[in-house]
Amino acid sequence: MVPALAVGHHGSCSTRVLGFAAMRILRMVIVSVAGLLVLVGLVACSEDDVAGVGQTAVASMSGPDGVPMGAVTLEQGPNGVWISADVSGLTVGAHGFHIHSVGACTPDFSAAGGHYAPGGEGHGFMHPEGSHAGDLPNIHAGSDGTARADHFTDKVTLAANGATSVFDSDGSAIIIHDKPDSYGPEPGAGDRVACGVITRT
Repeated sequence: MVPALAVGHHGSCSTRVLGFAAMRILRMVIVSVAGLLVLVGLVACSEDDVAGVGQTAVASMSGPDGVPMGAVTLEQGPNGVWISADVSGLTVGAHGFHIHSVGACTPDFSAAGGHYAPGGEGHGFMHPEGSHAGDLPNIHAGSDGTARADHFTDKVTLAANGATSVFDSDGSAIIIHDKPDSYGPEPGAGDRVACGVITRT
């Protein structure tokens, strides 16, 4: 009977040892999976931060005399920025409409600098080597002086750290010109009749 009791005792110990080992392995698996999920989440958040998806901005437009002329809103999507203009006080017809390289409208609209062009491209949609990132289609004002337009561009971003961010070290502004843009190498859009600094909303 003694050998039988001894065998039963050793079998019980072996079972407990195997149980403890299995629990340790299970804990390691759970910790590893949890760590992997956290890492995936951080990567996803990082990608969203870089893309700036969901971020919005506005440029409150005004004329040289400071009179409000409406607003231009910007919204970051997964593939680019949606730009919507709702402005007033313009003369009838087409007007050049651009993102400029400096977020300033004072002491006069020349403070906004030239067209936003972080890649150093040439001017105009018809430029053979590509256009400025800030080149946008002309907007058209009706007989009441109002203009509403929507435009999508993948050449800029609202993400703070993006290579083509409108929120670079000196910011950016929206400028509306007196005349239509030529879309060619020579701008020809005339005076700057409205300006608005792009700010986050």
